[in-house]
Amino acid sequence: MGTYENIIQNLGNKADFYLNHVCEKITKDELQTPSKTCFEKVFENSNRNPQVLRSLAQLYNHGNLGGTGYLSILPVDQGVEHSAAFSFYKNPDYFDPENIIKLAIEAGCNGVASTFDVLGLNARKYAHKIPFIVKVNHNELLTYPNKYDQTLFGKVKTAWDMGAVAVGATIYFGSEESNRQLKEIAEAFEEAHNLGMATILWCYLRNDAFKTEKEDFHASADLTGQANHLGVTIQADIIKQKLPTNNFGFKNIGFGKFDDAMYETLTTDHPIDLCRLQVANCYMGKIGLINSGGGSKGKSDLTEAVTTAVINKRAGGSGLILGRKAFQKPFKEGLELLNLVQSVYLDDKIFIA
Repeated sequence: MGTYENIIQNLGNKADFYLNHVCEKITKDELQTPSKTCFEKVFENSNRNPQVLRSLAQLYNHGNLGGTGYLSILPVDQGVEHSAAFSFYKNPDYFDPENIIKLAIEAGCNGVASTFDVLGLNARKYAHKIPFIVKVNHNELLTYPNKYDQTLFGKVKTAWDMGAVAVGATIYFGSEESNRQLKEIAEAFEEAHNLGMATILWCYLRNDAFKTEKEDFHASADLTGQANHLGVTIQADIIKQKLPTNNFGFKNIGFGKFDDAMYETLTTDHPIDLCRLQVANCYMGKIGLINSGGGSKGKSDLTEAVTTAVINKRAGGSGLILGRKAFQKPFKEGLELLNLVQSVYLDDKIFIA
């Protein structure tokens, strides 16, 4: 079976729904779309220094998607975020951090994103072989009762010293601690840029009020879109966001600024249109949007990963940052999943809606 046919098979009876949709609210002509020279066009007149451009070039030009304008990144920080035993019991090989880097290399990823010492312990062996992205803050879940706060685990300079091309960070927008996190990460990103590294922001939402009795709006297009917009404001070079699952968060929760007309003008309920709103909030695609792959559910992982990739690409996004669906499987299966996702971005039959 050919690769495109494999993609079609995974989309199943929704293939036409995803592959033939046309975005008519925010059209593709209004976007900066991924291409071989897209990041150069965006940043050539910016305040990013030449060393940042070199770091971005290393990231965008590495691996199977190198030179396409798209990114496939393997992120593994779940040992901190979700506990190591829970994250790695399905495949204990990944307790050894070298295997995380090996998977990213074998899969032809643009880069590998992980914690300070997952990458630091292997820096001399691998930092020149695949771009390192050091995740500088985390939410640890050993505190009881659990709290949801991102804490800095090290210094940006340490990431630079190990040869990283970028730093990554999370802000929990909507949380009580979000203002402190915003200040911390804005300062961290400024330092990273001064040192010549690129910056990637996980723009996640955390607030109990965002989950109502009827629906959970933590992944609504309007709220996540605004989180993206705050992320690009502090000069993130790439935005990581969950794929939107609904909309009308501002309206149904009843806060912030909203108008019925804004929803009617900007989007529909089609998943690609909802993701297009996320892209639009990243300065109309000038700052690349990479969607997360989500957790592993077993048999449905391949279908979910391919679907997410198709939605992201057709919406005008810049790729996927997918971890658990790959590393919580045997090495070969994880490799095949990452390669099939990459094939979505390499296939000219799948184009921007």
